[in-house]
Amino acid sequence: MELKEGLRKWRKVLFVIAVMILLSPFFAWAAEVVGYAEPLESAAEHLGAMEHEYAIISGLIPDYTIPGANPYASAIVAGIVGCLIVLGLGLIMGKVLQRK
Repeated sequence: MELKEGLRKWRKVLFVIAVMILLSPFFAWAAEVVGYAEPLESAAEHLGAMEHEYAIISGLIPDYTIPGANPYASAIVAGIVGCLIVLGLGLIMGKVLQRK
């Protein structure tokens, strides 16, 4: 009973997250078409900082892609992973703040 009430409460939020995940390949394609570049990377290139770059770790999903996978499928996976990470962190923070 409680699970149904909880899902009903979060239905709109879960729907928006699902729509965003499903639309993520479209945004990946559109960014490629218009030549979008990350603003921070563009600023670093403009200032010449990219010449000195090095990565300590490559990241969980570097450049929102999974090496060797379809770029659009990678965008969906990146969306799902990103949503789950943010949702998990939000739930953990909510529990910690609720205790205080």
